[in-house]
Amino acid sequence: MKTLKDLGDLKGKRVLVRADFNVPLKGETITDDGRIKAALPTIKALREEGAKVILMAHLGRPKGKVVPELSLAPVAKRLGELLGVEVPLAADTYGEDAQAKVAAMNDGDVVLLQNVRFNPEETSKDPAVRAPYAKKIAALGDVFVSDGFGVVHRAQGSNYDVAADLPAAAGLLVEKEVKALSKATENPERPFTVVLGGSKVSDKLGVIENLLDKANRLVIGGGMVFTFLKAKGYEVGTSLLEEDQLDKVKGYIETAEKNGVELVLPTDVVVNAGFPAGDTPVAPEVVPADAIPADKMGLDIGPESQKLFHDKIVDSKTVVWNGPMGVFEVPEFAAGTKAVAQGLVDATKAGAFTIVGGGDSASAVRNLGFPEDGFSHISTGGGASLEFLEGKELPGLKVLE
Repeated sequence: MKTLKDLGDLKGKRVLVRADFNVPLKGETITDDGRIKAALPTIKALREEGAKVILMAHLGRPKGKVVPELSLAPVAKRLGELLGVEVPLAADTYGEDAQAKVAAMNDGDVVLLQNVRFNPEETSKDPAVRAPYAKKIAALGDVFVSDGFGVVHRAQGSNYDVAADLPAAAGLLVEKEVKALSKATENPERPFTVVLGGSKVSDKLGVIENLLDKANRLVIGGGMVFTFLKAKGYEVGTSLLEEDQLDKVKGYIETAEKNGVELVLPTDVVVNAGFPAGDTPVAPEVVPADAIPADKMGLDIGPESQKLFHDKIVDSKTVVWNGPMGVFEVPEFAAGTKAVAQGLVDATKAGAFTIVGGGDSASAVRNLGFPEDGFSHISTGGGASLEFLEGKELPGLKVLE
């Protein structure tokens, strides 16, 4: 994979950078600017070299239409505050305004192009549709830097086709992500523990399959755990359950046993009358994992499991965590996710290499107030880090070779 060093002297060069600024918004307020901050090292390095930095990114899913609420204006404003310079936002991605703003740039200037997904060609599955569009973007730059790790698992116009049109390299963030995830999957220090949560088993099938012969220990929580508990013959009440995955999960339980992989499931669960929304009252109750009442829904791992999960994590040299343990947005069901995060922090202090695998886990860590430097690495890409852990070839990385 080519890196910034491979691009040579960038003074005065127009450098197109694909960043990941897909941040959560409340109106026009950014509620978590982690992804913007993650892009700063690359932007600063390019500015110091005297490059003209032209940033492109997407926000939300406008489906190829101009959706004013998904404008990158809040991102341009926040980025300007973080860099201490004005970051003008072009009104389009490659049209007249983008061309004029790029033409007016001096060395070290930064410009942000409007949401690339306002263009229907950006996410087209047809390379023949994407290629001419990508050429229009490529015409704005001299070289291309891929720094949006959150999109490298997709072949899209602004991260894949543009890379084929210009000299291309990975930015510092993508380089850091690949190094960290490779360290965990290629030759991990052992014991190697993988903690999986989140709502669905089906989202994590590939990861489980790929890691069943790599990890020493699989720790399972979140909504996906109830399919595991059901596969063991337990009743799961009204908890989230993927009936169509039961046979597969039974197979995983057998394979884990055969491979000597320790499969850690919760021994107790926090239940409620239903999902805490609307008229459903929040009345948490702790029950054994093999005795969930028929009319109750499991929403977090219980106190005994929190200690168990924490201790298993601390007893590891490499830990990868992807997916919360419960409905962490509701304080009564956040303790399991907190216990896992604390386990990773304590393991890091003890010298372990720890990765928080993007998406909901990264946002949980920040929302629950954990310091970012408490972990070896917090990934910026949920789907991308999952596919990397599955051992899949990621098109946005392949194109940089």
